[in-house]
Amino acid sequence: MAASPSISRTAPSAVSTGSIVSSLLTVQTSGRGFVDLTADIAQFVDEAAAVEGQVTLFIRHTSASLTIQENADPTVLKDLTTALDRFAPENAGWSHDTEGPDDMPAHVKTMLTATSLQIPVIKSRLMLGTWQAIYLIEHRRRAHRREVVVQFAGKTASA
Repeated sequence: MAASPSISRTAPSAVSTGSIVSSLLTVQTSGRGFVDLTADIAQFVDEAAAVEGQVTLFIRHTSASLTIQENADPTVLKDLTTALDRFAPENAGWSHDTEGPDDMPAHVKTMLTATSLQIPVIKSRLMLGTWQAIYLIEHRRRAHRREVVVQFAGKTASA
């Protein structure tokens, strides 16, 4: 079967996964909103001497999450916050409220977004699109200390 003329791809490359490099990123949030982690993850890729493979991020919390979103227009992040608030408003009559009225909506928002991400690394670069950035989303109103496990698996310059 012939490939579609409107689709193209580069030739496959094979890499032996000889290295796994890990780090724990600690992020102090200032309350509800998005924190851009892209530069920190790019620095990790550089320090890991990553050449080709995959970076995995995993957030160790149930009321904050991770996403890849547009980084060009800040109103996108504002609108995404509005949408998440509409999906899980504080005044929805939640049973779980021992940690405050924003806690259960934060759990729902985390369930709707992601607790882990995978980003390919090729030629020592995160393969994000032109307008993409990696964000931690703080769903709680008050500041929190969040931990993100960052791990690269693949070929490194030292392997």
